[in-house]
Amino acid sequence: MHDYATAGLGYFYAYIDPEADYGRGEVKFTYVDPFRVYVDPASRSRYFDDASGLILSTILTKDQLLNLYPTLEEMSDDIEAMTYEEDYPSSQMKNSSVSFTPDEVVSRDASRVDRYRVLERFTKIKVPFYRLFNKQDGQESILDEEKYVQFVEQNAQAVEAGMVDLVEVPQTRIKITCTVGDILLYENVLNTDVFPIVPVPNIWTNTPYPKSDVSKVKDSQRLLNKLFSLTLSHAQASAGLKLLVPEGSVDDLGQLEKDWANPNAVIPYNPEFGQPHFPAPQSLAGEFYALIDRVEHYIDLSFGIPELMQGFKEKAPDTVRGTAMLSEMGESRGKSKLRDIEGSLNRLGRCLYNLAKGHYNYQKTFRIVQPNNDLTEFTINSGLYDDKTRELMSIENDITIGQHDVRIVSGSTLPSNRVAEYQMYLEAFKLGLVDDVEVLKKSEIFDKEGVLKRKGQMAQMQGYIKQLEKQLKDLSGDLQTAQRENVHSRKQVETQKFKSELKDILTDTKYDSKVNLDKLKNVVDAQEEKARQVTSQK
Repeated sequence: MHDYATAGLGYFYAYIDPEADYGRGEVKFTYVDPFRVYVDPASRSRYFDDASGLILSTILTKDQLLNLYPTLEEMSDDIEAMTYEEDYPSSQMKNSSVSFTPDEVVSRDASRVDRYRVLERFTKIKVPFYRLFNKQDGQESILDEEKYVQFVEQNAQAVEAGMVDLVEVPQTRIKITCTVGDILLYENVLNTDVFPIVPVPNIWTNTPYPKSDVSKVKDSQRLLNKLFSLTLSHAQASAGLKLLVPEGSVDDLGQLEKDWANPNAVIPYNPEFGQPHFPAPQSLAGEFYALIDRVEHYIDLSFGIPELMQGFKEKAPDTVRGTAMLSEMGESRGKSKLRDIEGSLNRLGRCLYNLAKGHYNYQKTFRIVQPNNDLTEFTINSGLYDDKTRELMSIENDITIGQHDVRIVSGSTLPSNRVAEYQMYLEAFKLGLVDDVEVLKKSEIFDKEGVLKRKGQMAQMQGYIKQLEKQLKDLSGDLQTAQRENVHSRKQVETQKFKSELKDILTDTKYDSKVNLDKLKNVVDAQEEKARQVTSQK
């Protein structure tokens, strides 16, 4: 993105890393410095489709070169190194306005070690392919030259009998030739019909040299820099106090300078010649600052960055919807820029897919990180074997066959106005037009997939809970019935027990009453006997 905005041209580079995955290789892509890429000057296509070829230049030290290509050890003395003048610009030009590419300038702090330029040339060639049609089963397939030779050898009779049709269909492929000096390092044909160096052009000029957004405001930025320099100079001049001393009013100017900073100093002067004084600094005109504002405003508009998108709330409308509409209008400029990137990503995806088809001819499992950081696995070229014979029956997810397209959904890489979109869906939910799931998808909640998954689980659990509640209700009714029956039985037992205890109590009471009555009768009889005795004595 930096090269796209500042240089007008950025590059993606799709390649196969042979050392990755413990030597099995991986299809990767990376960033490439645009000054390392050389394009056919006659190209007029936006993505250099009509170019005769591309060249990728890399400058390496001898150690780096031998580390990448160990086979060069024996012939390293025969490789011609770059000259110092080619590697480094003249010191007389270091302060000039001349710019140099990274291929021309290497760190000046580095010692004068030998350096070597490795060139990777990408050209388009025609590679023979064959379309095979089997008349017996009606199956059609595409064979490369190696598989074509194998098929003809194994099915010579069928070919001679005309049972199959073989039609040669040449296809465009990219050939890479890597050299250092006059030595060929390697040659290879890539399984892709587009250059693996994918450009990201900014303002297309019908040439391989597009313009950048920065180039449009260079003059305005120079003017702005000049205005800021004048402002700084004026501030420095105004901050430095100047003292005007009439000639002859002070005898010793040196002493005056020393005493002037002393708050208690007594400075004699001759009033006949005038009093020393500070001249009032002249302020800059208001038009000067207005010009600065206009230039900054023009630069912001050139980049499509209005004041509202810079966070100035005083520039925002009174309503949320109005703010959202203005923000969306301000983002339209950025959307057009991102469409350029989406076009390049589309080509990069196509190139990566083609490279993957040619490289991944074995079973491999990929881990895919979802937006909620969950990991899912996807396996390609997985073999299905017979349980008894262990013979290969078929290959599942075979990417080496078939043709697929890669497309970037327009606007999928663009940041949308989520606040306005969420408010719209929220209002639609209140009206019953959408459900809460759609509202959740438009919210700012990070783990949307996890929330939706848990929401589904909660719905299932709620249904299960309702079933349990019904079962519990039925069991409660049965329990209440059983309790009523149990209470009735318990009351009968308690009644019988109470009756038995009451009978015992009555029995004991009757016995105790009889004993007490006999005791009382004996006491009464004893008293009556005493009374009779007393009466007889009298």
